[in-house]
Amino acid sequence: MVKRGKSWSYVIRVADPETGVSKPKWVSGFATEEAAKAARDEARVAARRGEYVDISRATVKQYLTEWLEAHQLEVKPSTHAGYTFMAETYLIPRIGTARLQALKPATLTRLYRELLEGGGRNGKPLSRRTVDYAFAVVRKALNDAVVVDRLLPSNPVERMKRPKRERREPRSVWDAAQLRAFLASAASHRLGAFYWLAAYTGARRGELLNLLWSDLDLDARTVNLRGSVGVYAGKRVEGTTKGGRARVVSIDAGTVAVMKAHRKRQAEERLIAGGSWSGGDLVFRMGLGGPLFPDTVSQLMPRLIRDHNNAVKEAEQADSTPPPLLPPMRLHDLRHIHATMLLLAGVPVTVVAERLGHVDASITLKVYAHVLKEQSTAAADIFAKAVETGSTDAALDAIEDPEHDDPGAVGGTSC
Repeated sequence: MVKRGKSWSYVIRVADPETGVSKPKWVSGFATEEAAKAARDEARVAARRGEYVDISRATVKQYLTEWLEAHQLEVKPSTHAGYTFMAETYLIPRIGTARLQALKPATLTRLYRELLEGGGRNGKPLSRRTVDYAFAVVRKALNDAVVVDRLLPSNPVERMKRPKRERREPRSVWDAAQLRAFLASAASHRLGAFYWLAAYTGARRGELLNLLWSDLDLDARTVNLRGSVGVYAGKRVEGTTKGGRARVVSIDAGTVAVMKAHRKRQAEERLIAGGSWSGGDLVFRMGLGGPLFPDTVSQLMPRLIRDHNNAVKEAEQADSTPPPLLPPMRLHDLRHIHATMLLLAGVPVTVVAERLGHVDASITLKVYAHVLKEQSTAAADIFAKAVETGSTDAALDAIEDPEHDDPGAVGGTSC
C-alpha cells in the first residue's frame, strides 16, 4: 500500500490476455488503507480468474459515443443509423452521465420500465418492440465493454429484470382470394409487378429494389437476390442482404409472364422519356428511370388498397359481382403471406427459410410457430387417411431413416 497525498493506492500484477506477459497495475483514489487493501484483494481474485478490469471513470455517454464510432466500420450504414438513433434518443439522455463501471442491473430495469411507460414523444409510452431494440443496442455495446475493451467483468443487461411479455395474437394476413384481388387491381399500376414479385418470392422490399435485369433469368425461372437498398441520412444506399449472403429464388411461369410484361412496359417508358431517362439496369424504377426509395413502395400500397376498395364499393352499387374488400395490410405482410401459404401447403420449413433468406430455419420456426401448429392439427387425419387408403408402404419407405445405412446421406427428416 502506498499513500500519495490524502489517498491510498495499491499495485497488482495482471497478465495481458493476448501476450500472457504480467504487468503491474496501479490503482489509486482510496480514502483509507483498509479500503485500498480490500479493493486489492478483490482485484487479485479477479486477476487469477482472468476477469480483472481496469478502473475507468468513463461515463455511459463517453463509452457509447466511442463504441458507435468504432462500430461504424462493422455494420451497414442503415444499421449504424439505427444504433445511433436509439443511443442518442433513449439511452444517453437518461443514463449517459452514469459511470460505466457503476451501471447496475437495477438501473437498467428502471430505465426499461420508464421507456415503456413514457419514453416517447411528449411522454407517450413506447412500444415493447422499440424498447427491446434500444436494449439490444445496450447489450451489444456492453458485451464489447466486457470482451473487447475489458472495462466490465460482466454485462449487467444479462442480469436485469424485464416485465413479463404479454402473449400477442398472430397478425392476420390476406387469404388467397384477397391476395389475388389485390394483385389484379395493382396490375394496372406501373409498379404492379413489384407487388406481384414480392408476394410470389417472399423477398424484402430492399432486395427487390436492388434487383437488376441481369439478376433475373426468366428462362431458368430464377431470381438472384444478391443485395439490398436502404436509406441512410436521407440518401439511398445499396448494401448486402439482411443475412449478408445472396440467394437464388425460383419463380413460376405466371411470374415470368408478369416480369416480361413489366420489362416491355419499362422499355416503352424509356422511349417516351427519351433523353430524360436515367441510365441503369434496375428492374423497378421511377417513371424517368431514376432509382426508387424504399418508402415509395411502402406508402403506395395503402393507396392501391384504398383504390381497390373504392372500386369494389362502386361495383356493389351497380349490382355487379365485385371482388372482395381488402383489410389494411403492410408491404412486409406480402412476405408473411408467402411464408404462411407455403407452410400450410406442407412445404418443408427449411425450404421456406431458404426462400425468405433466414440464416437459420429456427428463425422461421419461431416467427411462424402459429402456422405450423395449425398445420400439425391435421397430421392425425393425414395419417389415418394414408392407412385407410392402403398407401402406407410408400409412406414408410419415405420416412425410413436414411442414416441407418449411410451416415452421409442427405434428405433426413430431422428438424
